[in-house]
Amino acid sequence: MHIVLAGFIVGMLVGLTGAGGGALMTPILILLFGVAPSAAVSSDIVASAIMKPFGGAIHFRRGTVHTGLVLWLSIGSVPAAFAGVFIDRALGSGSVLQHRLEDAMGVALLIASAALVVRLLLDSARAGREPAAAAAEDEMFPVKRALTVAIGVVGGLLVGITSVGSGSLMIVLLMLAYPAMSMRRLVGTDIVQSMPLVASAAVAHALFGNLHVGLTAAITIGSIPGVIIGSLVSARGSNFLLRPLLAVVLLGTALKLVGVGPIPLAVTLAVFVGAGLPLWAFLDGFVRPEPVWDAAGYRKRPLLAWLLLGAPVGVGLVAAVFYFGRVRSRLAHAAAAVPGTSRELAVSTGPRRAA
Repeated sequence: MHIVLAGFIVGMLVGLTGAGGGALMTPILILLFGVAPSAAVSSDIVASAIMKPFGGAIHFRRGTVHTGLVLWLSIGSVPAAFAGVFIDRALGSGSVLQHRLEDAMGVALLIASAALVVRLLLDSARAGREPAAAAAEDEMFPVKRALTVAIGVVGGLLVGITSVGSGSLMIVLLMLAYPAMSMRRLVGTDIVQSMPLVASAAVAHALFGNLHVGLTAAITIGSIPGVIIGSLVSARGSNFLLRPLLAVVLLGTALKLVGVGPIPLAVTLAVFVGAGLPLWAFLDGFVRPEPVWDAAGYRKRPLLAWLLLGAPVGVGLVAAVFYFGRVRSRLAHAAAAVPGTSRELAVSTGPRRAA
């Protein structure tokens, strides 16, 4: 029952954010439920192959999928994922294999956490685009075939070896390669492209891996309704607040898997949050035009100064909480009334309060 619940939560997060289920479910199985790494990777990948089409179908129906990108990503990722399973088998056997898989998983999660941070920064940096231009660019851009296939190969190898990469890393690489794509379309495209990728890895793990049918069934039962609910919500609105939390969780999990002790782990996470949140708030506020700040009733430069200069001493964390808890929503509402601001800035996050 606990694994079913964990599958539901992970499935919802996959549908909401496009984060790969392997970056979440496999570490949960290893660290919380004591499942052997090889069994966790194999069972989670097969469960993901069953879960992904449900979320992908919703994004297909809502038109948030770029089919050309899905095709070229699959050309690289499908054979690479199958090959990744054989690399996985070459890591060793018995306790040697389990230890090396934990190390590989920890490194992959560190990459995934860093990728989520990059994604947050890219989201904020793109927030100043003109709405009309952003909509036009989202529909019309050439597919970079060689680069897209290469992204598929990288993601496929990681998924085949560790089950991490289909969403956590590849969506960031797509953002870097195609900055004109809207976030909803990126999430939809990433979920659909992961279907053939994960299916290829699942076939290989079913044939040559350490698949546990009961464990796979429990994950699947929970994850299918979760990914359906998450995809329905994702196709309708913003979910940016979940991503920093995911980045912290993935970083902590990665450090735990590579053997970092409790005290160094706590210190690392505290520094990561204490310095990272103010810097993210600074970038998010910096790209917003001065007229939007004026319309919202806030002075831009003083608050940004508190965020940047206060980050090393903890004051910036307080300013960041104030920014995300109160200021950002007011800026979003103000942007709707100021000509020439981005549609991303106009996303409502709550009722506007009087200054």
